Amino acid sequence: MDGVIPKRLEFLVSADLPPAQLHDVFAGAGHQLYLVGGSVRDAFLERGLDDYTYDFDFATDARPDRIARLLEGWGDVVYSVGATFGTIAAVKGRWTVEVTTFRNEVYRDESRKPQVSFSDDIETDLSRRDFTINAMALTLMDMVPIDPFGGLSDLAGGVLRTPLDPRISFSEDPLRMLRLFRFQATLGFEPEAGTLAAVSEMGDRLDIVSAERIRDELSKLVVARTAGDALAGVVASGLADHFIPELPDLAMEQDPHQRHKDVLAHTLAVVDKTSDDLVLRLGALFHDIGKPETRQFGKDGVSFHHHEVVGARLARRRLKALRYPREVVDEVSRLVFLHLRPHTLKMGWTDSAVRRYVRDAGPLLDRLNELVRCDVTTANPRRARAIQNRIDELEERIAELSQKEEISRLRPPIDGHQVMAYLGIGPGPIIGDIMELMLERRIDEGPYGAADAYVMVREWAMARGIPDPGPPPDLEDE
Repeated sequence: MDGVIPKRLEFLVSADLPPAQLHDVFAGAGHQLYLVGGSVRDAFLERGLDDYTYDFDFATDARPDRIARLLEGWGDVVYSVGATFGTIAAVKGRWTVEVTTFRNEVYRDESRKPQVSFSDDIETDLSRRDFTINAMALTLMDMVPIDPFGGLSDLAGGVLRTPLDPRISFSEDPLRMLRLFRFQATLGFEPEAGTLAAVSEMGDRLDIVSAERIRDELSKLVVARTAGDALAGVVASGLADHFIPELPDLAMEQDPHQRHKDVLAHTLAVVDKTSDDLVLRLGALFHDIGKPETRQFGKDGVSFHHHEVVGARLARRRLKALRYPREVVDEVSRLVFLHLRPHTLKMGWTDSAVRRYVRDAGPLLDRLNELVRCDVTTANPRRARAIQNRIDELEERIAELSQKEEISRLRPPIDGHQVMAYLGIGPGPIIGDIMELMLERRIDEGPYGAADAYVMVREWAMARGIPDPGPPPDLEDE
């Protein structure tokens, strides 16, 4: 085989990897087996084994029940949850493989799930894949490419194009319209004009796709290296109207005097500046989402009062509609709500302001500070430097105060159980109120002892008609 297999593909024929091993399994059983999908594309892009996520996709003429039996003799674990759609998965060591029967996959009418029919040849299977760069296959062992739709040429040209007429491809699986922009973001490729035009014509077809599938594509897109340009395409094509309509709303018509910047362009710039952390990127995407609803023009110019409050509410609603996990919804909406906080303290950071900021940010502190820094896209270098200096000062103050007290875990000196025992009452709003009062004192004044806390509890309780609990318990550690 030396000299026959292209050098960039040589690693794929190693006896230690699934392609060579599964070739023997399936060929020995009289079945065709081809390497397909992203592993083929990435191999031709000269991404070595270190760039793989230990996943390989294969296509075969074997039917799902037959695939399962063959993989049971090879893998450590076999999963048949995708058998209805022709896919059987297996894990062996660090490798995960998916083997799928040659198929046609078509959405019918308003169905959210594809109706699958199987075929008997690889070219039919490839024709039903999303883009030409993913519609290539490799024969195993000799690594001969099967490229009936010009995927190699499109790889070389950095072009995203569907194997069939895009109207057919997007009708079969409307999620491919969003996936077009995901690959633009991850690979830096450009959509072909006809493919892009089909998205504009067929965007409403996305409405039949489940929120979960849309969410997963958006998550991959938003953390990619060129997410901003791809998101601009999502908006320009009209596709965003069908799953994240708040985004195109940011392209607000500006007033004749240009008294505010292009909020959409600013938002996409902030997304690109942030680290590729999903919560942080979503926070950047939604941080100004409340501006259209709060924009007002006055004698002093344009204002967006409380857009962070409105934005947090809109972000929460949209992320919930897209079925993001509760933790992601909470964290992103929190970033949106807090992203203006540092700008409200232009006169400096008092100890209590620092404590409150750290308390409110919680585990999001580092991501919040990064979002605030990246939110600076002004072309005015003096203003940009002033804002960055403000964040520098904030982080310095956090570091200084952290050396004196444990500001990352602010809490009163006594807990709710101690308060209930002292007052002789059970859980309820009363306990919550006094705990909040003690925490506010901790934030405003800094650390104080349990003795002072019990004095507070006693005075607070008696002022509300609660019987005098008497002297506090002995505090030997005080």
